Amino acid sequence: MKDFLKALEVQRWDDHRYYHHCRINQSLHLLSASAFVVAYGMLWIDPAMAALLAWMVSMTSRQAGHFFFEPLGYDHVNEATNDFKEEIKVGYNLRRKVVLLSVWAVLPLAIFMNPGFMGLLPVHETWFEFLRAVGYAWLYLGVAALLFRTVHLFFLQDVQTGLVWMTKIITDPFHDIYLYHKAPWQLLRGERFADSKLHAGR
Repeated sequence: MKDFLKALEVQRWDDHRYYHHCRINQSLHLLSASAFVVAYGMLWIDPAMAALLAWMVSMTSRQAGHFFFEPLGYDHVNEATNDFKEEIKVGYNLRRKVVLLSVWAVLPLAIFMNPGFMGLLPVHETWFEFLRAVGYAWLYLGVAALLFRTVHLFFLQDVQTGLVWMTKIITDPFHDIYLYHKAPWQLLRGERFADSKLHAGR
């Protein structure tokens, strides 16, 4: 258990130090985490609506922070290139995220063109039923993406690494709220980057 918790701490620290320099990104992660916590509660009441909230608010705000605001050049704080960070990323790096988000974006069109989606989803007749079908599809996609990468890590590295990463992803919303609850205030004070000296010329 000590090894597991230490590995979890390392994965969390690597994710924070490599991919969360920008206060805008941190603030968007705070929004994302808050919505995810609400979605976790909604899972027990209405899974389809929980998935819609998780993907449309949590995932879009979280990934927008990474794609549009996080510096992608050389990381002088960690003395690492962006290519190096992408290569050693335990979970979904930017390239894998593009694939995942492409599937996410295409699913509503596929469901609209094929009600019931080959018997895997409820057949929709109204727009509300369509949204619920999309919600279920996105829920299945999220679970599949989590399990796929977890098992993938079993073979790429080891079982503990996969289980640690899965634990990190599931608990990230709570940890992000703890880490980034001050980010909006820091951003309003003019601190766009965690290391203002490093990024002063940006």
